[in-house]
Amino acid sequence: MDRNTIGRTLGLIALVAAVAACSPVVATRGNLIDDTRLEQVAVGRSTVNDVASLFGSPSTVSTFDPKVWYYFGQRTEKTAFFDPEIVERRVVLVEFSEYGVVRRIEELGLEDGLPVELVERETPTLGRRLTVLEQLIGNFGRFNNGAQSQR
Repeated sequence: MDRNTIGRTLGLIALVAAVAACSPVVATRGNLIDDTRLEQVAVGRSTVNDVASLFGSPSTVSTFDPKVWYYFGQRTEKTAFFDPEIVERRVVLVEFSEYGVVRRIEELGLEDGLPVELVERETPTLGRRLTVLEQLIGNFGRFNNGAQSQR
């Protein structure tokens, strides 16, 4: 093999590795219910057992009404070192009658969500701030030796 062939081969390998590193990593979290399973549930006919066998156990049950089940799921894509981007989010609400028959199905998507702003503030603690050295030196002599306490 001559030098040009080796150089081209190494360049091609580096290019393939760079392209593969930039492909997105897809992650699915929760129970992302697809349309085919959702269509199998019929309002007024399907029961609690039907829903549980199709969707599995709910992500959560309503606190104030145990006849309302919620299924949460989302799909994210992360490319290289960038933050993950939510590409799909679905919340399925299933409400049952007192007889255990599906009364209502509601579906919420990514567009129905509201952004939550996180607060970056910290709560200050009382007292003075110690450096690492003050913390280490301050612990000398604070603890009793086990042999002295047995006397």
